[in-house]
Amino acid sequence: MAAVVAKAQACLVAARGRVEQREADCQTGGLPGARRVGLNRPLGRSLAPAAALKRAPRRSGAARCSAAPQAPSAAAEVSEREGASGKGFGVFRLTYDLKEEESARRKWSKTIRVAVSGAAGMISNHFLFKLASGEVFGPNQPVAINMLGSERSKEALEGVAMELEDSLFPLLREVTISIDARDAFKDVDWALLIGAKPRGPGMERADLLDINGQIFAEQGRALNDVANPNVKVIVVGNPCNTNALICLKNAPKLNPRNFHALTKLDENRAKCQLALKAGVFYDKISNMTIWGNHSTTMVPDFVNARILGFPATDVIRDRKWLEEQFTPQVQTRGGALIKKWGRSSAASTAVSLVDAIRALTTPTAPGDWFSSGVYTKGNTYGIDDDLIFSLPCRSKGDGDYEVVPGLIVDEYLRARIKKTEDELLAEKKCVSHLIGLENGYCDLPEGDTMLPGEQ
Repeated sequence: MAAVVAKAQACLVAARGRVEQREADCQTGGLPGARRVGLNRPLGRSLAPAAALKRAPRRSGAARCSAAPQAPSAAAEVSEREGASGKGFGVFRLTYDLKEEESARRKWSKTIRVAVSGAAGMISNHFLFKLASGEVFGPNQPVAINMLGSERSKEALEGVAMELEDSLFPLLREVTISIDARDAFKDVDWALLIGAKPRGPGMERADLLDINGQIFAEQGRALNDVANPNVKVIVVGNPCNTNALICLKNAPKLNPRNFHALTKLDENRAKCQLALKAGVFYDKISNMTIWGNHSTTMVPDFVNARILGFPATDVIRDRKWLEEQFTPQVQTRGGALIKKWGRSSAASTAVSLVDAIRALTTPTAPGDWFSSGVYTKGNTYGIDDDLIFSLPCRSKGDGDYEVVPGLIVDEYLRARIKKTEDELLAEKKCVSHLIGLENGYCDLPEGDTMLPGEQ
C-alpha cells in the first residue's frame, strides 16, 4: 500500500512540475510544448497537411497563457480531404495527424487506387474486405477504393462503405462512392469490372452481349480518358472475355496487354478436381491451364498439368475419366453449385480475383504458370490475334506477364481449343458495332454455352 501511495505522490509531483514549466514558458513569451493532436486515434489514417502542424505565431507584448493545456482547434484536430470524385465517404473524408503513424508509413508503399464496379454485389461484398485488409496487395500497401454502382444501388453502396468504415482497416486510406464511371476511374491503378447485367428469362445470349457490351464500351472510354495510363483491368462480369475485348477496343490509349478476363476461378476448380481424383491436397497441383472462353467451351488442360511435379496423366492414368468426367465437371461446376444452394458463386469468385491479382503482382514460381484471359496478339499457339483468350501466363510480379510458349497441344486439345476460339470469334461478330468493325452479324454456334453466372 505504501508503495502505491508513493507512486501516486511521485506522479503528482511530476504533474506539478509540468504545470510550473508551462507557466515559465508563458512568462518568457515562449510557447509550451505543442500538444500533438490525434494521438489517441486509431492508427491508419493519412497525415494532416503540413500547414496544420505549424505553430501559431507569437503575439506582441505579454503572452497570455493558462496553466491548463489548450484544446486544439477543430481545424488542427482534423482536416477534410476531398476524394477523387469529391465524395469521400464518412470517416474516409478525414485525415489525422498521428505521430505513431509516421514510423509505420516509412514501411508503406505509395497508395494504390482501385476501382470496383458492381461494388454493391455479392462478389464485391466478399472481395472488398480482402482488399482493405491487405490480403490482395500485402501488409504494407495502403489502398484507396473507388466504388462504382448505379443510382438504384447507391444506398447499398453506402451500406458497404459503412461496413468498411466500421472495420477499422489501417491500410484503407479512402473510400469513394460514384455512379459515374469517369468519377470512379479517375487516376485508378487497377480497375476491377465486376458489375454486369444478368441474363433474364427469355433473353438471348446475343442480347446479353449487346446490353453488357454497351456498358463495357462506356467503361472503356472512361478508363481511356481518366485512368492511370498503366492501369490494369480485370473483367469479371460475364461474358467476361468479350466484355474485356470491348473495353480494350474502346480504350485505344491504354496498353492492350493490361486487359484481362478472369479465368482463375476455372483454374482453381480444375486443380480441385485433379486433387480429389489423385488423393492429394490441391497445393500439389501445378501448371494448370484454362484455354479459351469463360463458358462451357473452356478447355481445362490435363495434358500439361502436373501433380506432385509429375505429369497429371502419369499420376491419373484413366484417360477416359480425364476426358469424359474431369473436363465437363470443371466446365459445369458453377451450375452444380447453384443446384446445391440456389445462387451462383460469389465467395470463390472473390477469392479467385484475389488470386488473379496476386498472380500478376507476385513472381510466378519457377516452372509454373497461371491462367488469364489476355489479348492474343503475337501468341505462338496459332490463335486469332484479336481476341481475349485464356492462356498460360507467368509474371515477374511487376503487374506484367508473358504467355508461356511451347506447351504440348495434342489432337484432343487442338480440337477443343478450336471450338472455344470459334465461339469467341462469333461473339466478336455480335459486338462488331461496339468495337469499330463493319459488316458484323450475330451467328453464335448452336447450343447454349452460357455459364450460370450469366443467368
